[in-house]
Amino acid sequence: MDRPLTPRGAQRREQLLEVATARFAERGYQATSIADIVDSMGVGKGVFYWYFQSKEELFGYILSGGMADLRRCQLAAVSHSDDPLVRIPAAIRAAVRWAADHEQLTALFEFAHRDATFGPLASRLRDLLIDDAVAELNAAMDAGAVRRADADALARAILGVTDALTNHGLRHDRRPVDDVCEDIVAFCLEGLGSPARRPA
Repeated sequence: MDRPLTPRGAQRREQLLEVATARFAERGYQATSIADIVDSMGVGKGVFYWYFQSKEELFGYILSGGMADLRRCQLAAVSHSDDPLVRIPAAIRAAVRWAADHEQLTALFEFAHRDATFGPLASRLRDLLIDDAVAELNAAMDAGAVRRADADALARAILGVTDALTNHGLRHDRRPVDDVCEDIVAFCLEGLGSPARRPA
């Protein structure tokens, strides 16, 4: 629900978003009620409905805001160079560091992709990242920095590798963020490399 907000109103909405994000991540979307959220804030339900019409609208707003923040971080990371071989790794590192700094939001995105209600929104938001990656890859191909190929397929592959190795490296192995970043960058830029010996 969009309405003009005073500075105090904007601060209260931000508090609502932070509390809701934490509750959804801790208990799950289905198990978290509007009452749980407002009780955690020490306010009545009227405060919730001043900002959002439903729990579903709130959750979608959280996802959209999270994606906007991730893309801002990536844009800031790539803004210092025109070199595709600098920009692409910078965007990957920014995504990994964002995931490390926003574990709760990352968990909500993972849930959303599996959920029938939020799956379509999660896919649309992910498509924004794919579009960003396609633009970077096309620029790299035009500059001769990357071999000519299907940019959309490459973008999806990069995002898939980034998601998988981020999840495994940060959550399963608990490795340093910088190490995970460099592994992903190396794989995405170099792939599997040339085999030392081809089978006969």
